[in-house]
Amino acid sequence: MILSMTGYGKATVELPQKKVTVEIKTLNSKNLDLNVRVPTYYREKELEIRSKLSKQLVRGKVDFSIFIEITGSETTTIINKEVVNNYIDQLRTIAVTSPENTLEIAMRLPDALKTEREQLDESQWPLIDKAIDEAVEKVLTFRLDEGSVLKQDFTHRIQTIQHLSEQVMRLDKDRLLQIRERLEKAITELQQTVDENRFEQELIYYLEKLDITEEKVRLNNHLDYFLQELNSTTSNGKKLGFISQEIGREINTTGSKSNFAPMQKVVIQMKDELEKIKEQLLNVL
Repeated sequence: MILSMTGYGKATVELPQKKVTVEIKTLNSKNLDLNVRVPTYYREKELEIRSKLSKQLVRGKVDFSIFIEITGSETTTIINKEVVNNYIDQLRTIAVTSPENTLEIAMRLPDALKTEREQLDESQWPLIDKAIDEAVEKVLTFRLDEGSVLKQDFTHRIQTIQHLSEQVMRLDKDRLLQIRERLEKAITELQQTVDENRFEQELIYYLEKLDITEEKVRLNNHLDYFLQELNSTTSNGKKLGFISQEIGREINTTGSKSNFAPMQKVVIQMKDELEKIKEQLLNVL
């Protein structure tokens, strides 16, 4: 199973006088990076929210927000009657105006309005907490769907590398034959007489150093292991990253030993496919 670190979830709950919206966005990151934005009166629940998110989302850059929309007549801003009446009394001593104008002037003066800090209603929190769970569930579903697409892409590219590896081995016979012919031609051009047995021994030694059989075996094992991990019950992007490094090591060694242009072209194709895999692995949980 593959899970992407990219995800999005949103849930809304209707409460008396207001609507609460929970929104979660996630992107790829090496570790868990939580950014929690909540209204001031929900700050006491921030540690609880962080704990829930860290347990369920595990890794990635997570932006969590709670938005409040007032839907009723309830307001936290009220008229400071004592201050306003004091202003009115003072205005009457310095100017003669209508009561309406006096009130209008008084309402514009400092501290005519005051805002009361809203308190957390514990009876409403279970509903908000349920909305958080709903948003998290949507993020996980999103990650699973994205992971399914990534899995198909990984499978296709690993199978492509397997086919290219088979091409490399088909080219290997021509490669070794060309190397032998090139060495024999070089000896002939030197116009030197050589001991045939000694030449064969040296040639065998040289060809053994260029042999890529072990690389092919290890490469195929790593490719099979990668496909096996794609179908495991958990998503482990870091482990797949380690396997891809081993795959790259065997491909690079094959390329350095090839010394044969047609084979080197195939090796470059293998490297290209692997680089695309590594780029996508950065987004795997």
